[in-house]
Amino acid sequence: MMAPARPASGGWHYKEPPLTDVDSGAKTWIARGANFVTVVSDLESGAVLARSDNADEYMLLNDQVAVTVTAGDETIEVPPDSLTIVPPGPSRVVAARDGQIVRVFSDKAADLAARASNAASYRSRPNDVAPLEPWPEPVDGYRLRTYALADHVRPDTNMRIFRSTNLMLNVMTARNVPRDTAKLTPHSHADFEQGSLAIGGVYIHHLRYPWTPDMATWRDDEHLEMASPSVLVIPPTVIHTSRNIGDQPGRLIDVFAPPRVDFSLREGLVANAGDYPMPETVTR
Repeated sequence: MMAPARPASGGWHYKEPPLTDVDSGAKTWIARGANFVTVVSDLESGAVLARSDNADEYMLLNDQVAVTVTAGDETIEVPPDSLTIVPPGPSRVVAARDGQIVRVFSDKAADLAARASNAASYRSRPNDVAPLEPWPEPVDGYRLRTYALADHVRPDTNMRIFRSTNLMLNVMTARNVPRDTAKLTPHSHADFEQGSLAIGGVYIHHLRYPWTPDMATWRDDEHLEMASPSVLVIPPTVIHTSRNIGDQPGRLIDVFAPPRVDFSLREGLVANAGDYPMPETVTR
C-alpha cells in the first residue's frame, strides 16, 4: 500500500532564539533534512566559524560580508555576493565585518544536525529519501573554490545552480516584486527532499499531499507563510510551489543532497559543471 507522505518540517529562524555556543561571535540557527544541514549565522566583525575536521565538502554563501576562508594550507579572501565550496578537513571562516552568512553541509556534520530546530523530525531516518551517495571528486582535486554570483546571472532564468560532490544549491536571483500567481510551478520529487531557505522577504509555500487509498491518512493542503531567515524541508512526493509576497525582495535558496541528475543533464544550467563531473552511471 502507498504510504502517506511525511509532513514538511523546517526552521522558523526569524522567531526562534539563536544558538550562541556553536561559533564564537555568532548567533546561529540550524535546520536539517535527511541528507543536508543548513546553518544561518549572524556574525560580529572578526567572528570565526571553525570546523576541526569536516568529513566532506560544504558550501558557504556570503552575500552580505567579505570573509577570509582557510582550508588546509590554503587561504583566500572572498568578497560579498559569493559562493564558496570548502573541501573536507579543517577550515576557518573569519568575518571582515558584521553580517549574515549561510553554510550548507551534508548530514555527515552530525554535531550540527543534532542542534537543528527540527531535529526531532529525523530521530529515525525517513525511508522515502534515497541515501546520499557522493558524486565523483572534482577534476583537479579538493580545494577551495569560490564563485562570484553576479557572474552567473542569465537573462532566461532566475536560477543559479552550483554543485559539489554531495550538495546542489540553486541561489536564485532576487524577486523584486511579488511572484505572478498565474505563473507558479507546482511539482514534486520522487525520492529526495527540497530545502527552501529564505534569506530575504516573506514567502508562502504551498503544499499538497498525495492521497493514499486510506482516506484517514489524507492531509489538507498547506499554505505556510514564512519570513526570513527560515527553511522549509519538503518531503518526497509532496506537490509544492513557493511565492514571495510583500514589499521586500524575495531571496530563496533551494538545497538538494545529493546533486540533482535532472538539473545536471540540462546543458549549461549548472554553473560549475566543469569543476564537478557527473557519475559515469548518469545517462546523457
